[in-house]
Amino acid sequence: MSIVCEEEQGRKAEISLRFSEFEIPPIQDVLLVGRRAPVGPNAVRRMVDVMSPEQYDIICVEDGPIEAVVIRKSLLNILPRDKLLPLILDEGKRIADESSIIKAQVEISILIKRTVEL
Repeated sequence: MSIVCEEEQGRKAEISLRFSEFEIPPIQDVLLVGRRAPVGPNAVRRMVDVMSPEQYDIICVEDGPIEAVVIRKSLLNILPRDKLLPLILDEGKRIADESSIIKAQVEISILIKRTVEL
């Protein structure tokens, strides 16, 4: 829904609203927690343990602005941690700073091609 408000002197304001259902947990697939974020990895761990027990791994990160990555375990069943985590961190560091809490949706498609002898 968009609303345009006009004043007599030609100033306009455009407002866009987007509504969606609240997700439980409000993480989706990945949550990047900055080193100085208002919520730290321990608080996030308690939240996911209460809301979605056994569904997420919390991985602490040594360097950079991101302190921890919370990732859905089912993604790590599809793609190994050593392949997926560097990709998430590389792209996440481009948009996150130390105070950020960023959620991300990850879609993985696997293409399999086999040849069989006839």
